Amino acid sequence: MTAVLVFLDHAGASLAKSERELLSLASSLGDVSVALAGDAEQTYLDGVGAYGVKDCYRPETDVSEVLVAGKAAFVAEAARAAGAGVVLLGNSYEAKEIAARAAVRLGAGVITDVVALDSELTATKADFAGSYTVNCRVTTDTAVLTIKPNSVEAVEAGTPGQPQEVRVAVDAGSAAARITGRVDKPVSGRPDLTEARVIVAGGRGVDGNFGPLEELADALGGAVGASRAATDAGWIEHSAQVGQTGKTVAPQLYVSVGISGAVQQRAGMQTSKVIVAINKDSDSPIFEIADFGIVGDLFTVLPQATEEIRKRGL
Repeated sequence: MTAVLVFLDHAGASLAKSERELLSLASSLGDVSVALAGDAEQTYLDGVGAYGVKDCYRPETDVSEVLVAGKAAFVAEAARAAGAGVVLLGNSYEAKEIAARAAVRLGAGVITDVVALDSELTATKADFAGSYTVNCRVTTDTAVLTIKPNSVEAVEAGTPGQPQEVRVAVDAGSAAARITGRVDKPVSGRPDLTEARVIVAGGRGVDGNFGPLEELADALGGAVGASRAATDAGWIEHSAQVGQTGKTVAPQLYVSVGISGAVQQRAGMQTSKVIVAINKDSDSPIFEIADFGIVGDLFTVLPQATEEIRKRGL
């Protein structure tokens, strides 16, 4: 069977949803091992083992506090040690840069923004700012792929197991950039934007008032996103931006509120499973890609939708 290596960074107390998705996908492709950048608690390692992972590759030199160059070197060495034909990573900006640098070291092909992958390693992704959906394959012996969250259904984990630790010698580079400090992001109680199954996003049309969007998002158990116009105006933090210069998301449901739907914004959300657009301008480009469209005032539509959702206990 194909040997598959999954790179896991920023280990928490337990596996994140996107990490479970990566491990589920990996287990459908072949024998799975993981490359873990930093230390992890026993509950986290048990969770990894529950997906049938036998080997957990760890760097002899800590790379958890270095930026992409050191981590890419570790991923490449772990892939060689595992004899991996497929390397899977998340789809954050950092993960995509690690994938590219590791692929250069491995002489491998790399595909980013993957939303589907079959048993023949044919990847599906959106290209040219979401204008096209393409199928592509790596032609080298090793494929390095970054997978968008919510693209794979995470299967139930099995009985917790203990992967065997394998240490890998890696030169993180004395000149590598290092992290000197971290500041915790305020907890909102909502899911991370890139992992959320439901996103309610607002644009110029919200006119600075994200209250109705936040209430709808909370009723649906979702996250709040925004267009660049809204973040540039200072109405919401830049970490909420979805689009070509923001985050790329693929939730089960994306509610676009007061966003015109220019190509730059569509590039970040066009692979969403279901798109609902709410805009008072019936000619907005967003309606071209929406599965459901509502022409109306968002400050009238959203409270009604939120009330109905709560009434039904959805």
